[in-house]
Amino acid sequence: MALRFEVLGRFNRARAARLTLPHFTCQTPLFMPVGTQGTIKGLTTDQLEEIGCQIILGNTYHLELRPGSQLIDDLGGLHKFMNWKRALLTDSGGFQMVSLLHLADITEEGVTFQSPVDGKPMLLTPEESIHIQNNIGADIIMALDDVVKTTITGPRIEEAMYRTLRWIDRCIAAHKKPDVQNLFGIVQGGLDPVLRDICVKGLVERNLPGYAIGGLAGGEDKDSFWRVVAQCTAGLPEDKPRYVMGVGYPLDIVVCSALGADMYDCVYPTRTARFGTALVPEGVLKLKQNAMATDERPIDPTCPCMVCKNYTRAYLHCLVTKDAMGSQLLSYHNLSFMMRLSRDLHMSILEGRFPEFVRGFLRMQFPKGDVPKWVRNAMVVAGIDISECCTPAKYPRDAMDAPGTDIPELCPPTKCS
Repeated sequence: MALRFEVLGRFNRARAARLTLPHFTCQTPLFMPVGTQGTIKGLTTDQLEEIGCQIILGNTYHLELRPGSQLIDDLGGLHKFMNWKRALLTDSGGFQMVSLLHLADITEEGVTFQSPVDGKPMLLTPEESIHIQNNIGADIIMALDDVVKTTITGPRIEEAMYRTLRWIDRCIAAHKKPDVQNLFGIVQGGLDPVLRDICVKGLVERNLPGYAIGGLAGGEDKDSFWRVVAQCTAGLPEDKPRYVMGVGYPLDIVVCSALGADMYDCVYPTRTARFGTALVPEGVLKLKQNAMATDERPIDPTCPCMVCKNYTRAYLHCLVTKDAMGSQLLSYHNLSFMMRLSRDLHMSILEGRFPEFVRGFLRMQFPKGDVPKWVRNAMVVAGIDISECCTPAKYPRDAMDAPGTDIPELCPPTKCS
């Protein structure tokens, strides 16, 4: 394995670790910005280094469409191609089964896409996905899995889970560069705890360098979301990284880290920046609002990033959604926020003050004490007392189990608060 994972500190399920990859040594928990085609929109690689970005995620499907993985390989791999000296992760292309479902046909052989560029069919098999990722050269590559939305029910969920297990063996056999690239498997199974458990056990038997929890953040209720994360992290090895795919809301990252997850990715911080929204400790700041037009404060007075040091809310209000500079500056700030959150999570676990950090985070996000029920449930399982952050009426423990948690008294499942 071209990976070393060392747990440096713990609080119950949460852990702070050192993840050593061929191109960079990372600290977890960590957030990975999504650079679909080898770029984070509007930001240079120097800027990403400046804010402390450790790993960038690239999209296998889109990179194969343009400019093509063979060209990337011929030019020295994606690291050299995009001038990025730190770590890279590429997804398998499987997510496009959901996002481009209207263009996809899924069979046991693989998934055939109709190219959104020229309309030509493109067959992505487990073998082809790994071949493309071997060409791209990322530090971490993802197995092709059969992805379905968590809002779907019925036999399709079971079909996709068992196909994911069959495909992982084909991915392992096709992987030509295990000495420099780490193949992660992806746990599927929808919201069914029995299917999730079968998939976890099947993947762990393959002794992979790391594991991802897939198929979430697709519209399921939040109580189901955290329960799946808790179940999977409980069943995955202690000495391997755990990656929750598609998660980018700061609250979700804090909760999942408390439950034992290590890695996250999402387009949310940069996408919401393009719509004029900044991430702040209290939640979000909508810079398009008229109240921002004369506000001379920075986005966040506590933030040390270049944007907060040099620009006012009033200036950014003039730019957002009207000038490319607005989305660039907000993307810089939002990713800086996510990198700072990652560092704070790591250090608070390492220094033995993780519960205090979580409580402080929740007090900022929910000053009225209205912490959502799903968060309260998850913190019971994580072993973190957040009663002081909640109004008394908002801290019940009454009803049912969460799979894989051994905690008998939780609020019943509910739609996202």
